[in-house]
Amino acid sequence: MRILILNADYPDFLRALYRQTPGLAESPYTRQMEARNASLFGVADFYSRNLRAHGHEALEIHVNNPWLQAAWAREHGVSAPLPAASSALPQRQSQWKARLIAITKSTLRPLARRLRVRGLTLVEQRILAAQIEDFQPHIVLNHDMAYVDNTFLRSVRGSGRKIVGQLAAPLPADRNLDAYDLIISSLPNFVEWFRAHGLRAEYNKLAFEPRALQELGPAPERDIDVSFVGSLSHEHTSRIALLEYVARHVPLKVWGSGIQGLPASSPLHACYQGEAWGREMYNILRRSRITLNHHIDLAEGWANNMRLYEATGMGAMLLTDRKKNLHEIFAPGRHVAVYGSLEECVREIARYLADEPARAAIAAAGQKHAIEVQNYYNRMGEFLEIVSPGSVTRAFVGTSG
Repeated sequence: MRILILNADYPDFLRALYRQTPGLAESPYTRQMEARNASLFGVADFYSRNLRAHGHEALEIHVNNPWLQAAWAREHGVSAPLPAASSALPQRQSQWKARLIAITKSTLRPLARRLRVRGLTLVEQRILAAQIEDFQPHIVLNHDMAYVDNTFLRSVRGSGRKIVGQLAAPLPADRNLDAYDLIISSLPNFVEWFRAHGLRAEYNKLAFEPRALQELGPAPERDIDVSFVGSLSHEHTSRIALLEYVARHVPLKVWGSGIQGLPASSPLHACYQGEAWGREMYNILRRSRITLNHHIDLAEGWANNMRLYEATGMGAMLLTDRKKNLHEIFAPGRHVAVYGSLEECVREIARYLADEPARAAIAAAGQKHAIEVQNYYNRMGEFLEIVSPGSVTRAFVGTSG
């Protein structure tokens, strides 16, 4: 099979990537893609690399990277306005909109949520349609169901082509998803929601890519006692409450986005170390003795997020919120440590900072399990079983890993 994976990158990450690599914007498509994959940001080429290892053709496309997409258009004779090397990246939301979302109080958040992210521009649609025509995929796997919308996907279905969506984030504003033959999610409650609305949906967890360890080289000293790397948005109110409580009791260091939306009184401002993308994020986890995880509010009682795999894979001891299916991914007390309340989180931090052998044993067991079991090669094998001809929808009952 030929499988095409669609992704949209954070504009802040793209700005950082091109700023730190002079001349990259004018480089050929292959060179830009190499730099994007080498950044290790998000899922990088983890899907395509492991699908190819299973014997299939696979490619990623980063649909909102203007320089990467312009290079492809230029090299394939596609007529499209091309960005100047110094041009500002297109925003997935305007600056004033981002500012509004950052500063609004809870009474205005419903209004802010209605200011939805814009989808593909006409230029992005033209280039992406040409890429799909060129590759002729049997399956298009869309990782950004809000940005690459239902209407565009309907227009490129083609004879025998299957459209698969992947979602474990807030639902797109347009709930018409009739372009999709299948939606996969690492959140069981999302699988249930899609099925209840007449859509074929299957459970497919996220994973760790062991190659990231090889790319990063020798491990640094673990000189960070307690870290958190992630988002601090209006979708993470319980996470912010947890981190603020922890920050009042232990030496916490925080990296990520959304700090500007917190009130000046938040103790997280004193903990904040900046943003961290890809390699930098992984190196922070490699330097951490303990790293915290707290799921987005919409995850409800389910464990699913990328930090479960990234943190354990990098050998940090992960202290994560207790979820009803966590044992199907990592064994609590053996692969990861868990907490169920703000107070328990602080107690567990103190316990494991004081007991280095116990902390190191959990970290080592978690890393081994991430590398050997919860890896992208295994996960892509599960994905291929789901999308293979003749596969049938199964009622979700949980999947052990």
